[in-house]
Amino acid sequence: MPVVDVKNLEGQTVGQVELADAVFAADVNPHLLHETVRWQLAGERSGTHKTKGRGEVRGSGKKLWRQKGTGRARVGSLRSPIWRKGGTVHGPQPRDYSYHIPRKVLLGALRSALTAKLAEQKLTVVEGFALGSHKSKAFRAALNKVDAASRTLLLVANENDRNLSLASRNLEGVTRVESKNLQPYDLLRHEGILLSKEAALRLSRALGPKSNGEPLAQIASAPKPASKKG
Repeated sequence: MPVVDVKNLEGQTVGQVELADAVFAADVNPHLLHETVRWQLAGERSGTHKTKGRGEVRGSGKKLWRQKGTGRARVGSLRSPIWRKGGTVHGPQPRDYSYHIPRKVLLGALRSALTAKLAEQKLTVVEGFALGSHKSKAFRAALNKVDAASRTLLLVANENDRNLSLASRNLEGVTRVESKNLQPYDLLRHEGILLSKEAALRLSRALGPKSNGEPLAQIASAPKPASKKG
């Protein structure tokens, strides 16, 4: 089992934690990572594109000239797609781009992403994110002590802490997510990962081969569009 140092928000090592081999020392599968990133980005597409057909554009439906005898091509309407400002044929229409992927694919991608981050030494386990204040300046200083090299940071905690939410939401390049909502794309698009000790242990249990009935929530449905920094 990989043994990782546990740090506090002062950047000091206060202990160690053993992580599951099946989750943090698994085989990295680039194909699974690619498929889950495509799945998440597709689910976040709004799909509101729209073009107007010949029945929706402005213009008279009157026949412009008689069918025969003029020497010109026959035409029935000013709104024909072959005319300027006419309707569009087979143009994009509103649609839902989300689709389903197998649960095992998503779990395998999470294991691959966590393993890759730990192997690259870009995953840090902290004792917790208990903050005495909701001020962003103090929290930014604490993050610099823990991980000053990463330009973007993903904070993974088990519970939604109000002080942590307020202190992190205005920090550029910092995103907070609960462990039950963690997605592979979140791990890949951030340079550094800060896991609370409780979140790391929960991921070890939930993503392990013999989980104790503690699956990650919302893991089988496409993610909804969300505004995140990072």
